Amino acid sequence: MARLSADEVRQYESEGWVIPQFRLPPARVASMRAALDALIADNPGVRPEKLVSAHIEGDNGEGVKGSAQFLELARDPEIVELVSGVIGEDVILWGCHVFCKPPAEGFETPWHQDGHYWPIRPLANCTVWVALEESTTENGCLRVIPRSHVGQVLHPHLHEHRTDLTLNQRMADGTFDEAQAVDLELQPGQMSLHDVYMIHGAAANTSAKRRTGVALRYMPATSVFERDLRPSDGKTGVAVNFAQRPLWLLRGVDRSGRNDFQVGHRARG
Repeated sequence: MARLSADEVRQYESEGWVIPQFRLPPARVASMRAALDALIADNPGVRPEKLVSAHIEGDNGEGVKGSAQFLELARDPEIVELVSGVIGEDVILWGCHVFCKPPAEGFETPWHQDGHYWPIRPLANCTVWVALEESTTENGCLRVIPRSHVGQVLHPHLHEHRTDLTLNQRMADGTFDEAQAVDLELQPGQMSLHDVYMIHGAAANTSAKRRTGVALRYMPATSVFERDLRPSDGKTGVAVNFAQRPLWLLRGVDRSGRNDFQVGHRARG
C-alpha cells in the first residue's frame, strides 16, 4: 500500500504541496487516457479544461456527461491512503475536475486559491492532481506559491470577463510574489497534492503537446459540505451544482455528523 513518507508529510505541511514517490502504473495511465478521450468525445460542447464532476457517470447535472472510470480513480485505495496522510483517517470525496489543455490553444488557469470556490466549512481540503500526460513548463504545468497556505488566509480575488480562462477569478495584483513560483512538472502517472489555501495557477498551453491533469478533491470528515452556500455566486466560469453534488465517505466516519451522503446518488442508466 502506498503512503506518504514522514518527509513528504512534513513538506506538505510546511510548503503546502508535495509530489509523492508513488505513481500510477503505466497500464492504469493508458486506461485513464482512453477514458479521457471517451470523456472528451462524449462532451463535444464542453471545453476540455472545464470537465467538472467528471466522476459522476452520465448526465451529472453540471453540464457534463461523466464517466465511472474517473470515480474509480478517485476511490483508488492507494490515492486515498496518500490523502489520509495529510487530512486524517476520515476522508470524503466530493469532487473531480478534468483539466485537459489542448495543444496550441489550451486555456490559462489564473492564480487563485481553491477556498474561494467551495462550500466547505471549516475550510479544509486536499487536492490530488494526477497527470495523465506529460505536464511541463512548455505545455502549462501547475504552478504553486510555496508556503502561501500558511496562516490559512483567503486573499482578494477579482472577476474577469474573459472567454479564454479555465476559471474567471484571479488573485488581485500585489497579493503575492510570482517570482517565488515553483513549476510542478510531472510525468504521466505522477501526481501532486496541495492544500486548499495554496495559491496556484497554470499558464496557457501554446505548445504542440496536450496536457491533462485530473484534480481529485478530498475533505476531512470533520468539515461539512454546506450545500446552501454559494461562495463565488456563479462567477467562476464553470457550471456547478453544489446543492446536488454527491459525496462519498471513503474512509472512517463522518465526524461532523452533518454531511449528507444520499443527495445526488440517483440511479443512473
